[in-house]
Amino acid sequence: MQQTYGLERIGLMNPKVVYRNMSPAWLTEQALLNGEGVLSDTGALVVRTGKYTGRAPDDKFIVDTPSIHDYIAWNNINRPISKEKFNALKSKIPAYFQNRPIYLFDGFAGADELCRKKFRVVNELASECLFIRNLLIRPTAEELAQYGEPDFTILVAPGFQCNPQIDGTHSQAAILVDYESRTVLIAGTRYAGEIKKSVFSVMNYFLPNEGVLPMHCSANMDPVTKETAIFFGLSGTGKTTLSADPNRKLIGDDEHGWSPRGIFNFEGGCYAKCINLNPEKEPYIYNAIKAGTLVENVV
Repeated sequence: MQQTYGLERIGLMNPKVVYRNMSPAWLTEQALLNGEGVLSDTGALVVRTGKYTGRAPDDKFIVDTPSIHDYIAWNNINRPISKEKFNALKSKIPAYFQNRPIYLFDGFAGADELCRKKFRVVNELASECLFIRNLLIRPTAEELAQYGEPDFTILVAPGFQCNPQIDGTHSQAAILVDYESRTVLIAGTRYAGEIKKSVFSVMNYFLPNEGVLPMHCSANMDPVTKETAIFFGLSGTGKTTLSADPNRKLIGDDEHGWSPRGIFNFEGGCYAKCINLNPEKEPYIYNAIKAGTLVENVV
């Protein structure tokens, strides 16, 4: 009998097979066999994400319940959706996974272990499992054996298309966050950045109550004085490039927390833009595009 890692507790029954925390080489090979992408001349897995080549802010919703209502700045970015609509999709998406192979990643967000969260990401695509494996903090074999129940579960079903009239969504795609049940649903989009940003949303919600400031920034440190520099900016403004300084120690390139103990990375990998990437000006990023990495929408 195959190991299901407690997926039945979120209503996910009868998967064809569950592949948990597989290696980059295995996930790359599986993605190629599934027709999810091709290899670049440097060995990186190259995928196209179709209709959605970036994040879809109009399709993101937060489940509005009395316990969290006063903690959200509701606006045209933080859009509410009812618990009833969320629960309906929460039953449909696990049903969609039936008799399909599942690519499961159990990992951590937060290098500071005092405020670390465990994330279980249930993927339809091997390529998206490779993506989140590269970006979150990977557990050791001992940590994985003792992993237990996650703090948050993310179900990623890009092949499931929502019906706005029935599901209460904006389009066929939806990113739904329920802080009460500690579940994220991602449907209808193959853009893997939605997974990463959902992790950040969760950390952004919980950590301020723990005395930690979440920050969208990169950070590096002087190896001698231990002084830390942080670089704020929107996506694509150069945070990754600025943090990749050969004379300084990299902390991270995108998502951090500032606690009384210092500045720490939420993630375990880097997420760089490839537009106009220059091997002379950005050699570390350019030379990282090799076997084990994922490249989205680069032709």
